[in-house]
Amino acid sequence: MKLKIIMLLLIGVITSVQAQNSGSISGKVLEKATNSPISYATIAVKEEGKTIASGVTDDKGDFNIKNIPLKNYLLEIQYIGFKSYKANLYFNESKKEYTFKVALEEEATQLKGVNIVSERSTIEQKIDRKVITVGKDLTTAGASASDIMNNIPSVNVDQDGKLSLRGNSNVRVLIDGRPSNIDPAQLLKQIPSTSIKKIELITNPSAKYNPEGMSGIINIVLHKNANTGFNGNFNAGITFGETAKYNNSLDLNYKVGKVNFFGTAGRNFGVYANGGQINRLDRDLTQGIDVTSDNDSHLYKIGMDYYINDHNTISFYTNQNSFDGFTNVNTDINYGVGTTNGFQKSKYDNKNNNNTYNLAYKHLFKKEGHTLDVEGNYNDFKQPQTAYFDSKNINNVESSIYNDYIKDARKNSTINVDYVNPLNEKTTFEAGAEARITRTTNDYATENPLIVPAQRASNYTYDIDIYSAYVTFGQKFKKFSYQLGARFESYKVQANLNHNQYKFDDDYITLYPSAYFTYNLNENNTFQFSYSRRVDRPSLEQTKPIREFSTPLTTSLGNPELRPQFTNSVEINYTKLFGKSTFTAGVYVRSINDQISRTLKPDDSDPTNQKQIMTYANFDRNTAYGFEMSANYKATKWLDVQPSIDFSSIKQQGIVFIIDPVTNASTAIDKKIDANSFNARLNANFKANKRLSFLLFGFYRGPVDGIQNNSHDMYKMDAGTRYTLLDNKMTLSLRFNDIFDTMKYAFDATNPYPQNGEFTWESQTVYFGLSYNFGGGKNKSLQRKQREDNTNKGGGGMF
Repeated sequence: MKLKIIMLLLIGVITSVQAQNSGSISGKVLEKATNSPISYATIAVKEEGKTIASGVTDDKGDFNIKNIPLKNYLLEIQYIGFKSYKANLYFNESKKEYTFKVALEEEATQLKGVNIVSERSTIEQKIDRKVITVGKDLTTAGASASDIMNNIPSVNVDQDGKLSLRGNSNVRVLIDGRPSNIDPAQLLKQIPSTSIKKIELITNPSAKYNPEGMSGIINIVLHKNANTGFNGNFNAGITFGETAKYNNSLDLNYKVGKVNFFGTAGRNFGVYANGGQINRLDRDLTQGIDVTSDNDSHLYKIGMDYYINDHNTISFYTNQNSFDGFTNVNTDINYGVGTTNGFQKSKYDNKNNNNTYNLAYKHLFKKEGHTLDVEGNYNDFKQPQTAYFDSKNINNVESSIYNDYIKDARKNSTINVDYVNPLNEKTTFEAGAEARITRTTNDYATENPLIVPAQRASNYTYDIDIYSAYVTFGQKFKKFSYQLGARFESYKVQANLNHNQYKFDDDYITLYPSAYFTYNLNENNTFQFSYSRRVDRPSLEQTKPIREFSTPLTTSLGNPELRPQFTNSVEINYTKLFGKSTFTAGVYVRSINDQISRTLKPDDSDPTNQKQIMTYANFDRNTAYGFEMSANYKATKWLDVQPSIDFSSIKQQGIVFIIDPVTNASTAIDKKIDANSFNARLNANFKANKRLSFLLFGFYRGPVDGIQNNSHDMYKMDAGTRYTLLDNKMTLSLRFNDIFDTMKYAFDATNPYPQNGEFTWESQTVYFGLSYNFGGGKNKSLQRKQREDNTNKGGGGMF
């Protein structure tokens, strides 16, 4: 025992002596013209031309390199498009620390245009989010953002394109830190995968974020193009499934003097097929569903940034998105031998136009990091739909042909102010205010002869007024840092059906606190604790008492009296760095009040007791917990792997109906279950040479029990390759998705009727993509405010 104590003391003394006999350098790197921080600048400490220590600047331009032997060195700071900075370092017993504040100047000559994209994706745990930097291995996953999301730890995309995070679908999707006002399932299919720079998983957002999204926020950060001169990027891809689907985009940028002009045009189009079968087990009844969708979407963006002077910048842009989709749904109902079968042919003609206009002003005070941002955003969204139904011989009823007409319209206006003041090197104060005004209308009309004339038309409005203000205060010490925050919010909603036939109002003021604590055990080991309060508010689709979709046996309706559900969340995360590899792990617990859940009940208007109504309801409370682990392991120079697993358990509660087989009477019961979800992923990259590489991807999702349905397990394997040429300006990608055609969604259910089913989609596909960068220019990024996460972003990009 004494020997162990002596050894520990000796090791401590040696470590202390080593620390005392070494030096360190720290500082900040800025862009001289705009005084903006430069991220990912290279810091190198050299001795006779050989690098003995190195690092890169973080998002704020800061760097810190320790344990440098006490000798004489040359410090070199480099960033593409800027002049290098060099300084001599003379370490000795009396001079062990150097601190720099470096302002890099632009090069006088133009550089060739280049889009730097890493070969492999990386995962980094920051104070309030997990950041996945998208490399070429992920962009090879497919044409769109939707194709690569299932490759991201803790994220799942179902057969309809709907996202879930940690097993929960109450997740908010942002593009460059701003709401897109487009349905996420549709939006992700429209963003080319090659346009994505990184994906941020904010599972426990702080008070400076809007509090919507119970399971967190997924922020998709797009590549920014703000180079001096004229330059651009072209992407094109084709996906071969049952039919071919196409995607292409063109980004152009021209910067001269104080003005930066940027524009983007993109298009995704093709025919998508999926379908399935639902079987009733208590009677001879089978429902087959076949769906084909012919979709065509266009996205345009045009804007400009004007640098008034070194301290003031103004920016304007507009996004224009149009979507045209035509969907055929054929439903066959087989009632068994000796009975009349049913058939319904449905056609949905969907169109939408989504127009956004944004004006922003940024002021940089003389003190570094001291900023003021003012931003106004207006969004106008219109979505008309014509639905055609042709039902024949349903329960011996003759043919019924009619149309439904739905028109959704939404206007969203937002004004916000954000202020950041670094009180000193260790302390930062932030504050902001925001007003959001949303006006939504839904008009519905039907020609269905089975509905009484008085109920064949309706008008539904859903108006929301939100006023909020937040403050955060944070301090950073050597090994410990914290951030405390609170958001005060006034929320008012008014729902009105058929001009005061039915009204619903809700008005409340809520406090949303947050807290983050980070402890750096050493340079390679970091622990983090966080707490936040969130809200998931009912959407228009969940509240409108008008059909969302309909089949001969199922109709989906909203519930206008839904209340918001509130969540208190606690997380603990750990990050380990070893060499060029990383390991992250985390556990979380959530308490959810007034949970919003789907319910499935018999249609009381159906005397045959075959039809069902899907709607929503609030339930008292539930809890959720889970863990996740992921790694980015560089095994050799030619092989790296990224394994990840995540587990979540949610106590769910809902109403189900039990049918008496003798009397056909239904009884409502309160059902509680533990929904456990397990996912595993493995991404492996093999680098044959500087130009050619291969990848393998495996995915497994375990079975999940639900209130209504129990989902079966799913799994698949993908393989791909990519090749670069023309001095890395062009990249060719090829990927074979779901090689063994194993991805299928199967389920079984007990209530209200015993049934099972299986749905398939075009999971087995071959994708070929091309990306080409052209033009020239020096990188000069405009540091515009990202509204949702209070970080900076450059001009240009898609959204």
